[in-house]
Amino acid sequence: MIYVAANSGSDYVSINTIAEKLNISFHFLTKVLQQCTQAGILLSYRGPKGGVALAKPSAHITLYDVISAIDGGEIFTTCMLGLPGCGYEEPCPAHENYVEIRQRFTAIAKKTTLAVLAARANQLNVRLANAKV
Repeated sequence: MIYVAANSGSDYVSINTIAEKLNISFHFLTKVLQQCTQAGILLSYRGPKGGVALAKPSAHITLYDVISAIDGGEIFTTCMLGLPGCGYEEPCPAHENYVEIRQRFTAIAKKTTLAVLAARANQLNVRLANAKV
């Protein structure tokens, strides 16, 4: 998603190009992109100039949106050890420490946008950016 945001223009970004530039399995990537499309984060277009594009401005898509689309929102609400019913009344051994970390991570994910991540990727010149298609 950062790569798409960093390379967004008026054209769609080729899925083959993304897979190649990021060294990601094409089949795995298509499944992830399909989840993002179903969540309304991406638009998909088939054909010679097809690929994917952001469905809305990158400043309006958060890391929380992306994680929730791909992995579900459970990471933001469930027990670190995966124990059902973990909470203040019946905490797991890690609950006291993890609940604070989970709350901070959730807050960061909700305020961090793809625009910020794409700008940072371009600034650092990492493989998620500056690989114009």
